[in-house]
Amino acid sequence: MTLTPDEVLRYKRQLVLKEIGGEGQQKLRASRVLIVGAGGLGSPLMLYLAAAGVGVIGIIDDDRVSLDNLQRQIAHETKSVGKYKTRSAAEAIERVNPHVETRLYTTRLMPENALGIIRDYDIVVDGSDNFATRYLVNDACYFAKRPLVFAAVGPFDGHLTTFRAFETDGGGNPRPSYRCLFPEPPPEGTVPPCSETGILGAVAGVIGCLQAVEVVKEVLGIGEGLVGKLLLYDALEARFSTVAYAWDPENPLNGREPRFHDLSHLREAAVEVTG
Repeated sequence: MTLTPDEVLRYKRQLVLKEIGGEGQQKLRASRVLIVGAGGLGSPLMLYLAAAGVGVIGIIDDDRVSLDNLQRQIAHETKSVGKYKTRSAAEAIERVNPHVETRLYTTRLMPENALGIIRDYDIVVDGSDNFATRYLVNDACYFAKRPLVFAAVGPFDGHLTTFRAFETDGGGNPRPSYRCLFPEPPPEGTVPPCSETGILGAVAGVIGCLQAVEVVKEVLGIGEGLVGKLLLYDALEARFSTVAYAWDPENPLNGREPRFHDLSHLREAAVEVTG
């Protein structure tokens, strides 16, 4: 399907890019992206994906907008306080680009529903803020064979990477997953939540925007991705750096002797998606 005159005008700054052009724009329009968490990372991410012309954006989050979200969760506004974040996010996307279809999941992501939801999308983006969700999204994307763009933020820092753990590299080894970077979650209570540590809102904006860039690159197959590379951002030092990481043959998901063959190892955990 060709682009409409309105779409040509809307996306003309992208259409002139040789890496995108009309064919790339149509790929974006045909793509389906699932965003896990409509908070500090998910907000700039969804707005830029909508502006870029991603055809379908799914949003999963069971939380409501609160006043203390607004300092960093820029998809929401003061009059959205009390609304479900999914509904507020859909309204923001509609304002940015009415051509985008939104699919809302106002529920918790759980082992029982994760694969069914994720399989409906081409790529998944993790903007959650808790380790239980991150392991669930990682494992579900592996079993569903979907690329995962992951990010996390701290008070003045953030990091992001891309996982394609269902593939192998040039040497025939599996590509790394989140479990290769973080084999085990930290002990309970050792990582305080954002409500205790605080966060500079714009830091979440920087990392969320970088996630949007990586999603577009993955959809179009352009540039150099972040598979096997962790991009680090230090706001106070105004510094970006990249560190390489590799597949861990001992990891239980796609190691030499995998112990996880489905999501049953996560079924006892109640996983909450927040941002």
